[in-house]
Amino acid sequence: MDARELIARRAAQEFKDGFVVNLGFGIPVQAAAYIPEGVEVILQAENGILRFETVTKLGEEDPYTSDAACQPTRVLPGGSTFDIATSFAFIRGGHVDATILGALEVDQEGNIANWALPIAPGKYSPGMGGAMDLLVGARKVICTLQHTDKKGRSKILKKCTLPLSAAKAVDLIITELAVMEVTPSGLYLREVAPGVTVDQVKAVTEADLVVEGPIPEMKL
Repeated sequence: MDARELIARRAAQEFKDGFVVNLGFGIPVQAAAYIPEGVEVILQAENGILRFETVTKLGEEDPYTSDAACQPTRVLPGGSTFDIATSFAFIRGGHVDATILGALEVDQEGNIANWALPIAPGKYSPGMGGAMDLLVGARKVICTLQHTDKKGRSKILKKCTLPLSAAKAVDLIITELAVMEVTPSGLYLREVAPGVTVDQVKAVTEADLVVEGPIPEMKL
């Protein structure tokens, strides 16, 4: 499987039965396809939809609803749609158990930058979305991203260099190489991907990793 699928599969393992979960653009929304058997989660999207599923077969979609990534959806029994003000009140009120978000950078303190790429002096693109509200409103924040950029430079840093979306908000970082937990005492390496060694992870990670005992492989 490719890196994005591996990350999405591992991220889905964080779903717990009954969780209300918000999924960000990109890799996070793919996690909905890998929800563990026997686990029921309630998906929420910041554009104003609760308890839905993403539709992959043409003709099964509801023409009036989509998730925040503009993917076709179907509202499930007991689900609802509502205005965006209500949606953000729901998020800010602490009713989202977990959010999975992508990132441009994340660091060992749990800081995350996921909204701004510099395109000119003092100018950034693409702009802010709902991530800032989710980062401070969700009870658990899971960051998913590829471990390095196209030039092989680490995205798991000692300190973020891009404008932050939120400070010290991330709980768990999942890449195609490893799972890392942000704690007050450091960034702990919790799992490595199948076939990947601890030394390989450390070689491409700028952040200081805490490694204690044997590190298990991801269960996918």
